[in-house]
Amino acid sequence: MTDALFHYPHQARVGRVVPKNKIYEHGPVTAAVRERFVKQLEQITWQYKLAPETINLPAKPGVPEIQIFDMALKTDELDERVLHAVDRAIPLPIVFQLHHGARIRMVAAHKRPSETGAGPWVIGSYFWGGWHADGTERVPLPIALDLASLYEQLLRSLLPHPPRPGEGLTEQLERLTQLRRLQSECLKLTARMHQEQQFNRKVETNAQLRALQADIDQLSA
Repeated sequence: MTDALFHYPHQARVGRVVPKNKIYEHGPVTAAVRERFVKQLEQITWQYKLAPETINLPAKPGVPEIQIFDMALKTDELDERVLHAVDRAIPLPIVFQLHHGARIRMVAAHKRPSETGAGPWVIGSYFWGGWHADGTERVPLPIALDLASLYEQLLRSLLPHPPRPGEGLTEQLERLTQLRRLQSECLKLTARMHQEQQFNRKVETNAQLRALQADIDQLSA
């Protein structure tokens, strides 16, 4: 069920606007990030609360609830630092629905409590779904035994590559985060090779690219 838009039960609806200044109060937000809040983000709405009392699934350690936040955008781009500020302010798993024009896309990062239990929640890399038309048919929530299993399936619907046999969510996320890093290095190395004038350095860079591509292929398999 990759990159699907999900139908959330009516009984889970909250529909409450979250003022931006409430996000600022929960940790340092730099002037540059505040500028992105103003220029890119129209409104934040706490749209749904997936919890034992709203969807009749038991909570699990680290996943007592799942929040669905609607982000009404002024542009079709949103700086990940804005999402990170919201995630940092709310110590619960969040799945974001970004709205711009007549389109919608999903984005989320894996969140978990710190290992000590006292520090801030750990926020992983963000994974983005594609844009869909607002009228796209939504599918029922995945079948799950508890909120942790539901959260895992919501996250996995956004991942660009399926899990390997027996691969847990944490291992899959680590693999895909490393894959993303190598792909970024590959783009930079390719640009450098095209700009390189000296033949021997171009050959050396090309060899590095081949080795990097082999690692990418292995992580993608």
